[in-house]
Amino acid sequence: MMLTLEAWQTIAVISLCFSLLVFSKYSADAILIAGVALLLLLDVITPGEALSGMSNEGMATVAVLFIVARGLSQTGVVSWISQNLLGRPKNNTVAQLRLMLPVAGLSSILNNTPVVAMMVPAVTEWAKRNKLSVSQLMIPLSYAAIIGGTCTLVGTSTNLVINGMLIDSQGSSGLGMFDLAWVGLPCVLVVVVYTVAFSRWLLPMQDGDAVRFEDARQYIVEMEVENASPIDGLSIEEAGLRQLPGMYLVEIDRGGRLLSAVSPQEVLRQGDHLIFAGDVRSVVDLKNIRGLKVAEKQVFKLDSSSSNRCLVEVVISPNFPYLRGTVRDSQFRHNYGAAIIAVARDGETIKTRIGDIQLKPGDTLLLETHDQFVKQNRYNKDFLLAGEIENSRQVSHEHRNIAAGIMLAMVILVALGVLTMFKAATLAAGFMLVTRCLRVQEARQSIDWQILLVIAASIAMGTAMEKTGAASAIAEGMIGAVAGSPMGALAALFVLTAAFSAVISNLAAAVILFPVAVATSQQLGVDILPLAVTLMIAASTCFSTPIGYQTNLMVYGPGNYRFVDFIKIGLPLTVLVGVTTVLVVPLVWGFY
Repeated sequence: MMLTLEAWQTIAVISLCFSLLVFSKYSADAILIAGVALLLLLDVITPGEALSGMSNEGMATVAVLFIVARGLSQTGVVSWISQNLLGRPKNNTVAQLRLMLPVAGLSSILNNTPVVAMMVPAVTEWAKRNKLSVSQLMIPLSYAAIIGGTCTLVGTSTNLVINGMLIDSQGSSGLGMFDLAWVGLPCVLVVVVYTVAFSRWLLPMQDGDAVRFEDARQYIVEMEVENASPIDGLSIEEAGLRQLPGMYLVEIDRGGRLLSAVSPQEVLRQGDHLIFAGDVRSVVDLKNIRGLKVAEKQVFKLDSSSSNRCLVEVVISPNFPYLRGTVRDSQFRHNYGAAIIAVARDGETIKTRIGDIQLKPGDTLLLETHDQFVKQNRYNKDFLLAGEIENSRQVSHEHRNIAAGIMLAMVILVALGVLTMFKAATLAAGFMLVTRCLRVQEARQSIDWQILLVIAASIAMGTAMEKTGAASAIAEGMIGAVAGSPMGALAALFVLTAAFSAVISNLAAAVILFPVAVATSQQLGVDILPLAVTLMIAASTCFSTPIGYQTNLMVYGPGNYRFVDFIKIGLPLTVLVGVTTVLVVPLVWGFY
């Protein structure tokens, strides 16, 4: 099949985009949108085709799942998962095993997109709490979810679609629910072993979006163990308060008796006042731990509801009217509608209870207040600066069971085939808002538009590959080169499908190449089944690029990865899974 001018132009533009993604520092969304714009200017695709990705159901599903994930995070479900399911591993290797095996198992029976959407914030918090590298965990999370879907017929929509095409074209009964496990389980083993063994060298060792720079502002904050608290009766270590990143426990005030140099085995009691020192992000984390509350009584007298409150930093000016007076004397709640929960001063540790601290010019105060405070006090002469702390709104632990129920209902409806993933996710997001697990403003802020633009641009490029015949021509040429050998055809089909899945959606790649697989089986006089199974597995080996699979895109930002990171670890893994597939498939499904 001869390639048309439009096909050559498409290949050239996609090659240029890949080169820029690998070798330049421009963002992925900027490069891919520029590529789509170039294809549009060359008249390769129409405006409608260029914008087709924006209305794609897969992209919309990811967008809605961002809202569901924020709801799970905002209600404490994520914290519960990170503390109770993932445990407390001592190093990245153990953490990867504890993460990958259950995720692969879940993804074999559930759609991997909601699994990853649920786990990304949980893994971020888990890594931070246990001082693990987020970048060592996010790609393993995505890879485990991807490969887990190869173990069953319902693991991915690609498996179901290809099985349906197999039944229609051959009149056979197709594959059974667990038939793919013969090749899927060995592939899972390869992925887990390879990732755990080599990720320390092939993945960056950094803390992703949650990078915590050394903060000169050391806040002192006083927390109280609530009545009937879930951490009442637990030791400091069991409660997860020993190794908080950027935060340490200075002392415990127990009924007026101070316990200094607190042992990790010290048992907490309700009513204990815990004095912590740490940076501002750590104060936010501490405030969201279930069973602890800010000890400053003024917080509970604020007029605004807890859902409308946030944390704000202000720097006291020389004009502040209560200089040299104590925090208690300033009557902050009455005068400013805010409560001081922590004070920082020139990097020094102030070992005094909050209410007794004497305020000085330049002191930085951490306030709990209503969400309009910054807007109302931006030009107040009492403060030099005023700014809201990002993501500092209170976690709604009282809505945790509701949010967990919404998530489970979404997963069950999809698993039973009652609703599509998009419909179930949209319904779940709606219920998150209706039940007040999440505010509308937080829902808007939860969507990562960069990732959505990358998905939309990738879909537009895939459309160009299909429309111009470039995909079909490359497929026929490569398969034709090894048509004399069944094993060679199997290997070529795997390579081709994996390559196409890196550029266009895995489902589109599989659908495009299925007729090529049928033609190859007819030319060689072999059974179509081994070729169809290889097509299913290869379509799910989207390890080498972040744009090949939506779960890769979902971990791209939180892991703070570069495009080349996926190539470094994913390309050898694709080869290993390919070799495993080509060797195992003929043993289970013979050619003749």
